[in-house]
Amino acid sequence: MIMIDKLVAGYSAEVDILKGMSLHAQHAEIITLLGPNGCGKSTLLKTIAGFLRPRQGSITLQGEDISAQPVHHKIRHGGIGFVPQTENVFAALSVRENLQVGGHYLSSLQARQRMEQLCEDYPVLRRKFNAPAASLSGGERQILALARALMPRPRLLLLDEPSAGLSPKVLLEVFDAICTVRDKEQVTILMVEQNAMEALRISDRAYVLSMGTVALSGKAGELMHDPQVRELYLGGRAA
Repeated sequence: MIMIDKLVAGYSAEVDILKGMSLHAQHAEIITLLGPNGCGKSTLLKTIAGFLRPRQGSITLQGEDISAQPVHHKIRHGGIGFVPQTENVFAALSVRENLQVGGHYLSSLQARQRMEQLCEDYPVLRRKFNAPAASLSGGERQILALARALMPRPRLLLLDEPSAGLSPKVLLEVFDAICTVRDKEQVTILMVEQNAMEALRISDRAYVLSMGTVALSGKAGELMHDPQVRELYLGGRAA
């Protein structure tokens, strides 16, 4: 579905954050990206989304090389949705208006039908439909951010730290919503997450990153019990 091959990218000409990274995801898989701060997780998502252009390597989505495509083209034509870690909703706009922004490229009829479907799937959206996003709880905001990214029916959804700042109870609700997204939308999900055990619980496979490369990969259930994950993720030796 998506293939990342020997990707090199960074924010300045002198420093590479991604140093030949390679990974892949199949249709409707949930893939978690783990690793310590600064290992390149969020940079990888931004490069896939088009905010950064790779210096080397390729990004192939369903057989098409999208490495050089700008972010607006990837969202409108490439079937990519991106939910950043912070500022992922427009606080001054209502839930309805946030969803309309997500469906900007749809016709009026398509946008109305899509909003109705998402409100059915996620009832909190209907309950707060005309409320400003600023009034939502942290978990409600994350569900709104997910729904807005889903408006144009992406094939690939990129999630950067969806549990950031959430309580344990709300975190579980958001992760359950992510599972619902995968199952109902049949979308592939690449997720950067610091809450390793809960992320692995809902994932099919995972990659542990270190210093801009893939240090370890495998089935999520197996990695949950792998002592190397603790060593690489925490940056120290497992006890």
